[in-house]
Amino acid sequence: MSPRTAQTSAPVIDTIAERWSPRSFDADHTLPEGALRGIFEAARWAPSASNTQPWRFIVTRRGSESFARVAETLMGFNQQWAVNAAALIVNVANTVDAEGKPLPWAEYDLGQAVSHLSVQATAEGFHVHQMGGFDRAAVAAAFGLAETQTPVSITALGRLGSADQLPDVLRERELAPRTRVDLDDLILVND
Repeated sequence: MSPRTAQTSAPVIDTIAERWSPRSFDADHTLPEGALRGIFEAARWAPSASNTQPWRFIVTRRGSESFARVAETLMGFNQQWAVNAAALIVNVANTVDAEGKPLPWAEYDLGQAVSHLSVQATAEGFHVHQMGGFDRAAVAAAFGLAETQTPVSITALGRLGSADQLPDVLRERELAPRTRVDLDDLILVND
């Protein structure tokens, strides 16, 4: 058991207990060909409203022009640490179907797919960190997304690096004890 393993109040599968969101990524790690296939297969099998599967992904690897374009859109501290990840993945929701009908649950469904992706990535020995701090319009423009394709979040993915490489404020966050709201406080009604 890692010191970062969640201390849960009820049993959960090991992969969920071991999943956490580091900011320290190994800047020397590169992804071998095909390394991400399993995580996208897991995302592909996520549930979605009416089986619409409204998720799409922009996959960029460190060192590529696409990675640099994504990194330029990151805001605040994200620019300092996320550039060391082996990949930056833009998580995109298709907000209308092929007939132009709105898909009101598209972002929720995308979240399910990214959750599946995250659990599979953890099971495969990767770490992921989700980010909302980025310029959505800049990502859409950089990759020519349609008006109906909404970039919702970015996933940094790679192997864990040393927290010592982080600026002090981020290192403190990296090493701080993991906390969560108490389980009983999450349930509004339980009749």
